[in-house]
Amino acid sequence: MTQEQINKGLWLGLLGIAIFAVTLPMTRLAVGTPEAPQMSGVFIALGRAVVAAALSAVFLLATRAPLPQRRDWWPLAITAGGVVFGFPLFTSIAMRYVEAMHASVIVGVLPLATAAVGALLHRQRPSTGFWLCAALGSALVATFAVLHAGPASASTSKGVTVHGADLLLVAAMLCAAVGYGYGARLSHHMRAEHVICWALVIALPLTLPLAAFTWPGAPLNPSAWWGFGYLAVFSMWLGFFAWYRGLALGGTVRISQVQLVQPFLSMLFAVPLLGEQLDAVTVGFGVAVIATVFIGKKMPVSQRGLT
Repeated sequence: MTQEQINKGLWLGLLGIAIFAVTLPMTRLAVGTPEAPQMSGVFIALGRAVVAAALSAVFLLATRAPLPQRRDWWPLAITAGGVVFGFPLFTSIAMRYVEAMHASVIVGVLPLATAAVGALLHRQRPSTGFWLCAALGSALVATFAVLHAGPASASTSKGVTVHGADLLLVAAMLCAAVGYGYGARLSHHMRAEHVICWALVIALPLTLPLAAFTWPGAPLNPSAWWGFGYLAVFSMWLGFFAWYRGLALGGTVRISQVQLVQPFLSMLFAVPLLGEQLDAVTVGFGVAVIATVFIGKKMPVSQRGLT
């Protein structure tokens, strides 16, 4: 792996993360609040997958994509379980009960989880310094989550608390880490764009009928549909083109650390989209976490060969 490949992987990874960073604010727009609910979390998760699957089918045909090899179907199913079902479903349900800024900090556990999955799947050996940077970044985000919980820690009228929503968000991060790891592994011998497209298409027999069954029955705000549209086209589809390609070029363990900036990008987007407030503490933690990314990417990550 050359330095040029690593640098290109970092830029592509950053592009993917910038697209993904808008996911939580847009999900909040689409799902609404307990006081003013919009779409159900289940419909958002499955409906966005249906739209992205339709786009994927067209793209696969247009690029004359070959059928996946027999050995690829199981990893594709695992990828779909993580990024088509698990992450979207858990985040969409949780986002009705927490603000986007609060939810964004939970994303801070994702780089460490992705790095761990990547190291296991790709037989990479990160240095101790690399893991210390990853742990420091995650610790900073976790500390911020505790200090910045604010009023979101109260129970809602439907009996769901932040603790319950946070557990859903943590489950979503674990699903995403597995989906990222397996998707990156497939991207070493498949086009990165084809990986997410096939994952979406093979999930369609489940997502299509479930999305139809949960179709909203009441009128919705236009902003909810705008949020849903972004989730379907960008978060569920185009973002993965850049992200999986970046992981394949730069290595899952190393590129995963770019995710440390995602919570703070999400917070920045939440200001104009949702009217949430950004304060000096958030900015300070953001600068500290971003610093760990650039230090961590300089730490050695040995390769023992990819399978």
